[in-house]
Amino acid sequence: MVTKKESDIYNIIGKNIKKYRIKKGLKQRELAEKLYLSDSFIAKLESVTHQTISIDTLEEIAEALDCDIKDFFDKE
Repeated sequence: MVTKKESDIYNIIGKNIKKYRIKKGLKQRELAEKLYLSDSFIAKLESVTHQTISIDTLEEIAEALDCDIKDFFDKE
């Protein structure tokens, strides 16, 4: 069962991934292809749909978006 706190952090991560992806000028599909992930995985990460993600994958996404993994946890 996913707690409210867990769901909140996934939503924060997803919003920040989307923010940095857009800042980089990439579409979801383009980011997914760059990382050998599915479009739907990226879409779920960026939506309010709860999607778990490994630290390794977060690091790969951060590298692809030229940001630091800690940026994904920024609440602002």
